[in-house]
Amino acid sequence: MRYRYVAIEREYGSAGTEIAQKLSELSGVPAYGIEVLEQVSKNLKIDVARIEQYEEKATNSFLYSIYLMSRVNSGQDGRLSNEGQIYLEEQRVIEELASQGPAIFVGRCAVNALADKGDVLQVFIRADKELRKERAVRQYGVSPREAEAVVHKFDRKRGSYYAANTGRPWRELSNYHLILDSGKLGVEACADLLWKMIK
Repeated sequence: MRYRYVAIEREYGSAGTEIAQKLSELSGVPAYGIEVLEQVSKNLKIDVARIEQYEEKATNSFLYSIYLMSRVNSGQDGRLSNEGQIYLEEQRVIEELASQGPAIFVGRCAVNALADKGDVLQVFIRADKELRKERAVRQYGVSPREAEAVVHKFDRKRGSYYAANTGRPWRELSNYHLILDSGKLGVEACADLLWKMIK
């Protein structure tokens, strides 16, 4: 395969997880999203819901990113904040899964954990906000009145988490090799296109 790993970041409601699952079916390569959180939960003995709360607290500060990376690089992760420890454990879990063979990762700043690998396809999945709101209502059970706020909340959370842990803006085009509009292309076409690229 041309790419052994795919790291997907996605806007809320853009079907990034569904695209990863379709790509997994086409390629036979395992896809990991919530599974990373579940393993972190098991390793640290913290509920997944609590982990998600800690992630929401991750600051969108470049100074925080520098501080976090300096502590990790110097081996002083024992004194990290809860948010920092969770991020570090997520990265360890991703590295462990990647060591087992080709893999598809959704979210969790996976590209950082895969930084030493030269065969990672970095992808961003987006879609029109109205389509994402419709998906939130239809597939995630979000109230139509709350859809706008929920989409905004989760996009902000993902953007802040990515920026806090990478020092780069989440939607920065140069972070990715490929940006797909799932609203225009559809889930199947996005998965097909990614499969053609990785093989």
